[in-house]
Amino acid sequence: MAVFQTAERMLPSALRAALSPYLRKVATLLTGQDEKAASQRMALTAFTIRVAGAALAFLSQIILARLMGRFEYGVFVFVWVLMILFGNLACLGFPTAIIRFLPQYDASGNHDAIRGLNATARLFVVAVSGTLALIGALLLFALRGMVEHYYVVPIFLGLIAVPMIALGDVLDGTARAKHWPIMALSPTFLIRPTLILLFMVAAIFAGAPRDAVTAMAAALAGAFTSVLLQYLAVTLRLRRHYPSGPKAMEFSAWTAVALPIFLVEGVGYLLTNSDVIVVGLFLDPDEVAVYFAAAKTMALVLFVSFAVRAAIGPRFAAILAEGDRSKLAAFATEATRWSFFPALAVGLLVLAAGQLLLSLFGAAFTEGQIVMAILLAGILARALVGPAEVLLTMADKQMLCVYLYAAALVANVGLNIVLIPHLGIEGAAIAGATAMMIEALLLHIAVRRSLGITLFALMRRPTAPSVTRAL
Repeated sequence: MAVFQTAERMLPSALRAALSPYLRKVATLLTGQDEKAASQRMALTAFTIRVAGAALAFLSQIILARLMGRFEYGVFVFVWVLMILFGNLACLGFPTAIIRFLPQYDASGNHDAIRGLNATARLFVVAVSGTLALIGALLLFALRGMVEHYYVVPIFLGLIAVPMIALGDVLDGTARAKHWPIMALSPTFLIRPTLILLFMVAAIFAGAPRDAVTAMAAALAGAFTSVLLQYLAVTLRLRRHYPSGPKAMEFSAWTAVALPIFLVEGVGYLLTNSDVIVVGLFLDPDEVAVYFAAAKTMALVLFVSFAVRAAIGPRFAAILAEGDRSKLAAFATEATRWSFFPALAVGLLVLAAGQLLLSLFGAAFTEGQIVMAILLAGILARALVGPAEVLLTMADKQMLCVYLYAAALVANVGLNIVLIPHLGIEGAAIAGATAMMIEALLLHIAVRRSLGITLFALMRRPTAPSVTRAL
């Protein structure tokens, strides 16, 4: 705070009068000890990492596309998205369950339960994901005659990475529950893409072919290395807070929360990635490459909402525990604005530079400009209701989210199946944008009817729930 006061005194009087309110807000954000300041700092840190991660991922995808060419790049991105989805689903909701339980155990001083939760989540998720990956490999071998030959080896390599992807998600949840955003997000969004690119370039210099097999081998090595580093960092830091001791097991309570969350997040993951998967099933890798490049470019907008969601979950849970309805409505409305207005600014900027950005992947990728414009409409519609699904989940309305996401997923897949054969990748974009609009509308209605809160980013004042409505 003293630094900001000194800087304020050094400014000319006119400029000091204009900037003083903003400097005080920044000082409060960076030095405040209250829960709001802590949530905002975590959101700012997560936002910064996501900005850097989005830029890094975008750069790495450009380099990979340039190195491999359109066809091989299309094979790689289809398989890698499929494996990331597989790894996310194999967690069965435990990363978010950790975010729910660990702060509660910490507040009550139940360190035995914390040790039991962390150890069980890791072992359980690795066992489940490893078993599913083995089953997938056996099915791939048995049905290899029905799979395009250029997908077989990349998929096999990707399946080996699935347990590490799942373990990384668990470690991410643990770090987020402890408000360690750098440790939570850096391995996935900074370290892993950097390692994949480095391993790929090293393999090519060593004489490996510039194809999807080499890229998947690099992705496998990057996933193992980044998760190992994250595992060591999180484990050592946890031991400083919770020394070795007995472990309390509450597996039935954990799974009772985790499995409904798995349904929510599982449908959400499918909803987010189903367009790329369906495009890969219906169209050639060349078209997959163009669609993915356009979607990846427009995904630069999504880091805004991700950063907000990464920070506000524990805050929602704390306010719900207090039972303060007006406070919950005010914070939810504020979080919605945090999601929408930065997304609007970033989205318009990205769309304006779309032709240039797509040309970086290669001349043939510029045909994805229309896809970007269509997807932006859906992204902004979804951002209007902010982190509504996080609010519902923290309010024990997980199953309501499942039904809403399932409806949006059915609409997304159905529209993709109908539109892609006629409109190609533009049809996939229309299907995705429409599904996001349906999702936003359903979430808005769900939050209003179940919690009495009207979530809409353009609303000036929060609408507090009725005193008779149960949280």
